[in-house]
Amino acid sequence: MRVGLVVNPVAGVGGRVGLKGSDGAEVQERAFALGAVPRAAGRATLALAELRARRPDSVVLTVAGAMGEEAARAAGFAPEVVFAPGEPTSAADTVAAARALAPQVDLLLFAGGDGTARDVLEAVGDTLPVLGIPTGVKMHSAVFAVNPRAAGEVAATFSRVREAEVVDRVEGSPQLFGYLRVPDVPARVQQRKTGSSSVTPDAVSGIAAELRSYLAPGELLVLGPGTTTRAVAAVWGVDVPVLGVNVVDGSTLVAADASADQLLELVAGAPARIALTPIGGQGFLLGRGNQQLAPEVLRAVGLDRLHVVATEAKVVALGGRPLLVDTGDDALDRAFPRYVRVVVGWRRTILYPVNERQS
Repeated sequence: MRVGLVVNPVAGVGGRVGLKGSDGAEVQERAFALGAVPRAAGRATLALAELRARRPDSVVLTVAGAMGEEAARAAGFAPEVVFAPGEPTSAADTVAAARALAPQVDLLLFAGGDGTARDVLEAVGDTLPVLGIPTGVKMHSAVFAVNPRAAGEVAATFSRVREAEVVDRVEGSPQLFGYLRVPDVPARVQQRKTGSSSVTPDAVSGIAAELRSYLAPGELLVLGPGTTTRAVAAVWGVDVPVLGVNVVDGSTLVAADASADQLLELVAGAPARIALTPIGGQGFLLGRGNQQLAPEVLRAVGLDRLHVVATEAKVVALGGRPLLVDTGDDALDRAFPRYVRVVVGWRRTILYPVNERQS
């Protein structure tokens, strides 16, 4: 099996520092100034290591340096390098590299987010199967594996393909750009994020009351992004950004759009809990749009103090698919319970599965 690999080295650098994205040189410079560390190569290495374990006869063709060669060698492959990018690398390099690889491989893996998916779509269209190794921030598109190891697993085992949407946010709104052919493995390839329905404070008043009953005086509550958590905060009289990770103390906003370092400092100084709502359609609790909730933040707070909140309609819309976590820390992902209680109202919870285990 011949597998192509393209890595966007700066994909996802804005996530942990709370920038909600990584597109554009200005955002990337700001992210690095805030202490961001590239993680795309590491996640690509995880995917290739899984592929190598399952299909050691695989041949990897890739791009020189940080756009693929380094990750392939770290995973134990001796890759064939077929393209040399410029310095610094750019979206044009991704397009040119994907075009160079496409005629020579059975499957093209790319490590990036929605912007990288658009570049790959422009380069190869529907000419071959493609799969994204998730390394971006939010990732609305349905072309990514649920985590890096799943990408390697799927690459090694898939037998059929389907069309999947490439979606990216433009001026704040998601837009459909086209379709890529991806392996048809529903449990291991993520769904497209569905649009947020209007959630009013009235609709979540029971959830807000139940969540508040868990909080002792002086406990901080870290609220993940989303319209549901924003509406919960509104019930308490707090206005929080819908896309950020925010911290409240009662009816006081302690921090808005907090970075991972800010969260660590806050939870080190006071007892805290975390409330998250799954991404509509996808079911992700962690690893999509909330990378500020880094593994060290989650460990500092404790998984037993993490609460999942959602309207019953959002839970039903998942169609029984499990909630997903992709923290970037395998041990932490495995430490999550197989089932969590989803708060759907006052004294009402639904026991719901988390993460299908790797085969």
